[in-house]
Amino acid sequence: MKNSFVSRHDGAVRLTHWAVAISGLVLIFSGFGTMPLYGRFYVNELPGLSWSTNFLIQQVIHYMAAMIFTAAVFFHLVFHLRRREFAAVPRKGDVKESIEIIKAMVTGQEEPPSGKFLAEQRLAYAAMGLTSLLLITTGLIKVYKNTGVITLDPTFLQVVTLTHTLATMVFLGLFVAHLGAFLIKANRPLLPSMFTGKVRRDYAEHRHSEWDI
Repeated sequence: MKNSFVSRHDGAVRLTHWAVAISGLVLIFSGFGTMPLYGRFYVNELPGLSWSTNFLIQQVIHYMAAMIFTAAVFFHLVFHLRRREFAAVPRKGDVKESIEIIKAMVTGQEEPPSGKFLAEQRLAYAAMGLTSLLLITTGLIKVYKNTGVITLDPTFLQVVTLTHTLATMVFLGLFVAHLGAFLIKANRPLLPSMFTGKVRRDYAEHRHSEWDI
């Protein structure tokens, strides 16, 4: 049974994951594109990116990506709440367990038993989720401001804009860390599951021994 596989992520989960990931990257690119950055650093002189300094184009792209990002995040929340799936939600002791797992990776010792998700995966999930909700909330306020329906306090808008920018940087950092995690050999067998939805049974039984497969 060494080469058999078990299901880890169904189609809806994988679709949502890629919708958030791709739209998130487009949001970052288009968000910075609405600032006078790409012309200053000659991004617009790269092949196929002459449009990158066009504010209106970047704004349209940003809004379209934001709609996809927001829809994917809320679909994810409703989908798992209705199914009462909370395996990725952080638990008490996750910080301590994460330290133990990292220590085990460094020293080559045995890791503590884990369920479907490792402790650091649950912490990263919470961080990414909260950051995404913060981006959506501040983004909606900025869009509402642009409609001109009501005039918002300038100081409040400055705080919202700063928060949105900082949340963007945190999101980018978490995204890079998420990809960087696969540089660790022990994590690599999980990568195919985001494409196929499956993971090797022997890997799951060894590293996720508390997962009810």
